[in-house]
Amino acid sequence: MKYSGMRSQNLKCQSVRSPRSALRTSSGFTYIGLLAILVIIGISLGAAGKYWQNVMLRDKEEELLFRGDQYKQAIERYYSAVPGNPQYPRHIEDLLKDNRTPAAKRHLRQKFKDPITGKDFLLLQGADALGEYIIGVHSESNKTPLKQANFPEAHKDFAGKGQYSDWQFIAAIAQPQQPGVQPRRLPLPRNVPPPQ
Repeated sequence: MKYSGMRSQNLKCQSVRSPRSALRTSSGFTYIGLLAILVIIGISLGAAGKYWQNVMLRDKEEELLFRGDQYKQAIERYYSAVPGNPQYPRHIEDLLKDNRTPAAKRHLRQKFKDPITGKDFLLLQGADALGEYIIGVHSESNKTPLKQANFPEAHKDFAGKGQYSDWQFIAAIAQPQQPGVQPRRLPLPRNVPPPQ
């Protein structure tokens, strides 16, 4: 009988946990829960980062279209600025200050950088007896654009292009046709690498 009483007392002692062992079990679950939360936060931050990267790239694409159009329109204005003497600009600086008339004109507000690369635009050039002249600009980037469709009419040729460098902003110069004179054709664009 004495033996069975001691046994029941031992059983009671075993069923009651010490505060230290309960704390150890609880901290294990807390650690696992904390790891799970960190994994979820990491995945969420990765997805958010990718989303914001795409948003920023779309903004840069819109800026590329705007800046390319600024160059294109400036070349067109420069070409037709002096009646009876149409000519293309020889240098970008000609667009910033056109000294062909007594009152100098500005066809371009500022020299824009390519928003994709942060560098100067590459020039599309033609050549005549006096040398090379500028007919347009394009980006140097070989990255694939996010925007592949739904371009405005002015940029419909950019649809499906594989690289930003394929988005070429070429001045659309309407050549007047005179009787008995063959219409002058625009030269094919030629990429000129940036100066080293």
